[in-house]
Amino acid sequence: MIELAFLIIFPTIVAFLLLFISRGAFRDSVVKIAALVIGAGSVYLLIRYYNQGLVLFSAPFEPATEIMFGIELIIAVLLLYLGIRYRKYLAVVLVLFQTALLLLVELVLLSDAHPETNLFIDQFSLIMAMIIGIIGTLICVYSLGYMETYHTRHPEVKDRRRLYFFMVFVFLAAMFGLVFSNNLLWVFFFWEITTLCSFILIGYAETHEATNNAFLALEMNLLGGIAFAGALIYVLSVDPTGGLLEIENLLASGHAIALIPAVLLGFAGITKAALMPFSSWLVGAMVAPTPVSALLHSSTMVKAGVYIIVRFAPVLTGTPEGLIIGLIGGFTFLLASAIAISQSNAKKVLAYSTIANLGLIVACAGVGTYKLVWAAILLIIFHAIAKSLLFLCVGTVEHRIGSRNIEDMSGLIIRMPKLAVMMIVGIAGMFLAPFGMLISKWAAIEAFIEAQFGLIFVAILAFGGSLTVFFWSKWMGKILSFDPNAVGEEKSVKVEKWLVLYILTGLTVLICLIFPLISSTLIEPFVLAVYGQTARLSQDNLIIMAMMLFLLMIMPFSMLISGNNGKKVSAYMGGRPTSPDLKFAGSMGITRDVTLTNYYFNDMFGEKRLLMTGTALCFGLILLAGVILAGMIL
Repeated sequence: MIELAFLIIFPTIVAFLLLFISRGAFRDSVVKIAALVIGAGSVYLLIRYYNQGLVLFSAPFEPATEIMFGIELIIAVLLLYLGIRYRKYLAVVLVLFQTALLLLVELVLLSDAHPETNLFIDQFSLIMAMIIGIIGTLICVYSLGYMETYHTRHPEVKDRRRLYFFMVFVFLAAMFGLVFSNNLLWVFFFWEITTLCSFILIGYAETHEATNNAFLALEMNLLGGIAFAGALIYVLSVDPTGGLLEIENLLASGHAIALIPAVLLGFAGITKAALMPFSSWLVGAMVAPTPVSALLHSSTMVKAGVYIIVRFAPVLTGTPEGLIIGLIGGFTFLLASAIAISQSNAKKVLAYSTIANLGLIVACAGVGTYKLVWAAILLIIFHAIAKSLLFLCVGTVEHRIGSRNIEDMSGLIIRMPKLAVMMIVGIAGMFLAPFGMLISKWAAIEAFIEAQFGLIFVAILAFGGSLTVFFWSKWMGKILSFDPNAVGEEKSVKVEKWLVLYILTGLTVLICLIFPLISSTLIEPFVLAVYGQTARLSQDNLIIMAMMLFLLMIMPFSMLISGNNGKKVSAYMGGRPTSPDLKFAGSMGITRDVTLTNYYFNDMFGEKRLLMTGTALCFGLILLAGVILAGMIL
């Protein structure tokens, strides 16, 4: 238990230390050392517990819960003050309502509750801890150089880096606490801490847009928090002793008891993961500094939402409520993928891609068969690594070229060759073989075929996957396009950024190489323990993967072999050769420039057209689930 407590407490201590450090060099050293310690702690935890299955730990309930309750009240007062100050009265009402529910739990229902095993570790928790401890800390190190450049380029923004690093490390501590807590009341506490961190960091710039988007994120996450509190009230009403607060006991209680809290927690997960109809808060969160987008809104915080749904997937399996949650995830995947086609802003493409992939994970967890849970965990791993790499690459490119527009990234392979290669690896990791996202989607298709109503999800995944290929490939094409006027622009990138980007690029490739080992060592034992049976990579799939890896390795070497001897010819435009500066004789003898521009199909896939459709559709499904749930309670 010491290892778990350390990974929760140590980042908290570092956070308070960074709150009082203003000197840049000292702060940089503290962040780097803390990142190394947390990362090493996560690796040690993996080595220590990877083959032990579920391990439960007794932890003192009363003193810890009282401290958490006091912190929650302080947070409520802070949010009420900010809501009144900025005249965000919906946020004020939601905070008051959630606080009332929390007071009911703490002052009335917990009087006879004495849960014993409040912390736990299993293979799924280990996977999440590795994502938090390695990817999360790498993003913290990247933030050192990024935030310095950010304030240089945005002198109008008040330098609040002490608050920034404080909130980032508090967030890491909260995420560790969330995935290690076996007590739902403790999970709720850490859940709300992540909401607070997101709210403050989205509003970092303190502009009108940043403030509005921060409150939008707060309001939607508060809705999920209210549902979470409702689950706590139900569980304590059924079992006043608090035994069912322990996740393992609740999961073992069966559908009759666990289904209602599972559905309420599923709704909380949908809001936290920014699925439709709540996706707008994550898109608005892109106003935050890019490392915030990478850490909170792609790799870790939104993963808390899918984590809780995957954790309760066995309860949802084969139920109408689980099917509805799965359909919300499926439609989110399809429509968010379509909207991404219409976006030229790179961060918005990444935002909608994130929403889409989170939707696919929830679709797998909602239907909840053992094969789909196996695929969902694979998706969590691959998405966290590749998407964090892409966010950080976009942040670096934006600081070098002054734009995050995809069209402005033309010829990036010449202007910033190392960074372009890293972006290509990240993009390939999202949709090309043999990288894991494609293999995970293929596994999901195979699993959906055998599931109830599975053909609906197969169709959704097939069409959504095709849309994914479209927006990723056109972005990759811009990066690889040739620009004779391009000049190198990456010499001034800071060392910390290069180090983090190199590591994340290597991890993207490494995880692809060793994911059969990850599956057999971590994912398969977890699924087997939960379902009594597990999915496995077939021998045929492994052979196909090995062949694809071989071809992947051949490609760069073949380019090196033929690069010097190849014949270079001018590009042709309708049969007319171009000049070295990419001009050609067009119709009527007019000289024209060669330009390469993507199609975005705003009329077909624009936000206004599809976002309202998705919002209405998924909101209707939520209402249907609410009606069913109300019928069960009554």
